[in-house]
Amino acid sequence: MMLIDCPYCGPRNENEFHYGGQAHVAYPEDPQQLSDREWAEYLFYRDNTRGDFAERWAHTAGCRKWFNAVRDTETYAFRAVYRMGEPRPDLGGRAASAAAPAAAEPAAETESDTTPTGALA
Repeated sequence: MMLIDCPYCGPRNENEFHYGGQAHVAYPEDPQQLSDREWAEYLFYRDNTRGDFAERWAHTAGCRKWFNAVRDTETYAFRAVYRMGEPRPDLGGRAASAAAPAAAEPAAETESDTTPTGALA
């Protein structure tokens, strides 16, 4: 079980939280002027980076407030949490934009990469 440090309530078990997607995605200024493709890109296209990634989380079983977090997508470790409206903290060069490019050679898959533990074969 992971502990997530709510900026309002302190550390709590992960089952008290709800993931809300990528943080800092601005709502379009005039959504009525967007094409269907542009609207779909706003709704569904998100970064999928390796390393530090800014996310939105809600403490649904606690204070019910939303907050942002920077989480390492390789280790699942939360590197920072901060309240909505606060700027993303500088974590010393491990930003998602510095992640390996998509064209990099993928690592070899193992069975554990493709089959969840306890899944039926």
